[in-house]
Amino acid sequence: MTVTNVRETAPKNEGSSITSKLKQIKIGVAVGALTLINCPLASADATSTTNKPLKTNVAIAIHGGAGTILKSSMTLEKEAAYKRVLENAVTHGYYLLQNGEKGEVAVVETIKILESSPLFNAGIGAVYTYDGEHELDASIMHGGTKNAGAVAGVKTIRSPIEAARLVMDSSPHVLLSGKGAEEYAAQNGLEQVDNKVFDTEFRKDALDKAKARMAQVHTGYGTQQGNERFGTVGAVVLDSNGNIVAGTSTGGMTAKRYGRIGDSPIIGAGTYADNESCAVSATGHGEYFIRYHVASDICARMKYQEISLKKAADTVVNDILVKAGGEGGVVAIDGEGNIAMPFNSKGMYRASIDMNGKITIAIYRD
Repeated sequence: MTVTNVRETAPKNEGSSITSKLKQIKIGVAVGALTLINCPLASADATSTTNKPLKTNVAIAIHGGAGTILKSSMTLEKEAAYKRVLENAVTHGYYLLQNGEKGEVAVVETIKILESSPLFNAGIGAVYTYDGEHELDASIMHGGTKNAGAVAGVKTIRSPIEAARLVMDSSPHVLLSGKGAEEYAAQNGLEQVDNKVFDTEFRKDALDKAKARMAQVHTGYGTQQGNERFGTVGAVVLDSNGNIVAGTSTGGMTAKRYGRIGDSPIIGAGTYADNESCAVSATGHGEYFIRYHVASDICARMKYQEISLKKAADTVVNDILVKAGGEGGVVAIDGEGNIAMPFNSKGMYRASIDMNGKITIAIYRD
């Protein structure tokens, strides 16, 4: 686990300062390859406490999926790549919040960085369906207005989390799916791409292995193993207006069929936010997160049992889900800026920056 303080020390990233990192966020576009994209921000040097004092009323936590993530099976190079993207994403979101951006903006822009990296099962790098395509899901919820938006089973939208926000902000609906969601996104100017844009060799190999295993046991569904059903990304934030927002994006489950949809686009299961309690983004075996309405259950326990965020999240993830046989984890934040990131799997890609500016980046069960 890496813990530093961004109010005192800039996170190290191949010698770059926080200032340069904010202007050029480094993200992966192919496994083992990185490129630079412009990432505009309003302020100049966000590390300067004399020119512009840092606020202490914002916070952020993100995840890049939970599952069988073991240090013994991770190369130092790959571990560094995961941590680099997590650091870029959480730092970018934090400074958007520091510059007064609304929570929904920070959530979307943070998740877009994760969607653009082949390391995670969302956007580029999404897993393949049984038929060799990608079907993407995403959702977002605002804790102040209780407004929410989601898309499911989309194939041609560059950024599913952008589409989810579009549904939340501009439509009377909460969840749009398939071609209808794609049409609505296109009519409203969101970037459309060929489905092959999301292809990666690593995910194709995973599909081939899953289909070979299915053929051996003579079944057409339900034999996913290990990380084949994990890898969702998400973010939760507390913004300077005191609102909490949650968002989640995923490619779903390797070799999924029949239009299967998991918890990520389901409000209350994979995503939930309520200013009176907390905001939650989940990752794991989606069927269990739907059955046990994990995200909203954590918030309800806080609200009605008057317990802490940590206790509520731990109870649901490490007690309720474990007893049910559900694997995964969550990132969660409350209106006071408290952060919880529990998981019951071997590991969970995660990062946070709290209200004191302390940054935490971790992968394994340390």
